[in-house]
Amino acid sequence: ELELSAVRHQPEGLEQLLARTKFTKKELQSLYRGFKNECPSGLVDEETFKLIYSQFFPQGDASTYAHFLFDAFDADRNGALCFQDFVVGLSVLLRGTVHQKLKWAFNLYDINKDGYITKEEMLEIMKSIYDMMGRCTHPTLRDSAPAEHVELFFQKMDRNGDGVVTFEEFLETCQKDKDIMSSMQIFENVI
Repeated sequence: ELELSAVRHQPEGLEQLLARTKFTKKELQSLYRGFKNECPSGLVDEETFKLIYSQFFPQGDASTYAHFLFDAFDADRNGALCFQDFVVGLSVLLRGTVHQKLKWAFNLYDINKDGYITKEEMLEIMKSIYDMMGRCTHPTLRDSAPAEHVELFFQKMDRNGDGVVTFEEFLETCQKDKDIMSSMQIFENVI
């Protein structure tokens, strides 16, 4: 098997990234310096991604959620994140339209990428989020909390009651929910 660190990945040209993202030239250069600093080979495998991400959540176990995040960022499904994968996903999350952000979120929840979110998929994601947040939440969460969260989600989202949520159902429900819409704005000017 090829060692990722031995491969020098050449990123797309700056011009293409300027066209594909909503970052300025200066922002892209700054992001690239940080990325190369963390990942000198230009590629991040899933284990490295988990290690980096877990540092943000020392109180819990972020590895499962980091796995789902890695999959969502790995647009070409090659098992490694290059700078383009990272910066294009980040551009959507930070500066994308509401529709683009919701499409990205739907893709995160649609684990098997079949175009539907099932209760099982949603429960896997919810459990991983609760694991990541750790046991030090106040008040302490019951073990049934993720399942209850999923039930509420499906009552709201599964409009036709067929047991799965389509992107259209997801989009429509999210756009009508003030809490979801305000949470979409939080990260807009982080960089």
